[in-house]
Amino acid sequence: MKLALIGYGKMGKAIEAIARQRGHEIGLIISTANLTGLTKENLAPCDVAIEFTNPQSAVINMQACFNAGIPVVCGSTGWKLSDIADANKNISLLYASNFSVGANIFFALNKKLALLMASHPEYKVAVEEIHHTAKKDAPSGTAISLANEIIAARRELTHWVNNETEDPAALPIISIRTDPAPGTHHVKYVSGIDDIEIIHTAHNRTGFATGAVLAAEFLKGKKGIYKMDDVLGI
Repeated sequence: MKLALIGYGKMGKAIEAIARQRGHEIGLIISTANLTGLTKENLAPCDVAIEFTNPQSAVINMQACFNAGIPVVCGSTGWKLSDIADANKNISLLYASNFSVGANIFFALNKKLALLMASHPEYKVAVEEIHHTAKKDAPSGTAISLANEIIAARRELTHWVNNETEDPAALPIISIRTDPAPGTHHVKYVSGIDDIEIIHTAHNRTGFATGAVLAAEFLKGKKGIYKMDDVLGI
């Protein structure tokens, strides 16, 4: 398979290494140095594009790929599906807030735990996320995904806030930035009797990169909009 890499920072380089290890070719690399290279002609030889940039660039980059008929695996967060004008048309997209296999298993655990705790409002729940200081968004997309799953299960919660709060309807997400920290996500239920916690800690970018390449392998030749649940059969 021939891949286009859109975004060539630390994550893009990690994806390149895993892709080559798995026998794939890199047909196009787009970085801040050659943004004008994201053209239909340059994309044409590629089977799938993997996009890891930022919320401001992601939608523009995806539209360029869709216009060229190229499937997209998108790891940028901070955008919404409604931002893609032709989201209901015949496109190929797989997006996730976190591509790590372990993190996606963690999502499934979080969802199950939230359902189990739904009838126990005496437990107060919070999400904490820790990342390196270069991370551009706060809270992380992963933390938002975790929070949304919890809110969907608990009737007393209506929204999340990115700070400590006394609002009983708000789920607090605490964002910490420190180096080095590839990413830790912590969901904690606290009561006067006991606490229940689940934690996912990434040690490096390899898990994210491997998941992104697995997603590209899954997406090749498919039409529609998918998530990592589809790739992993969760």
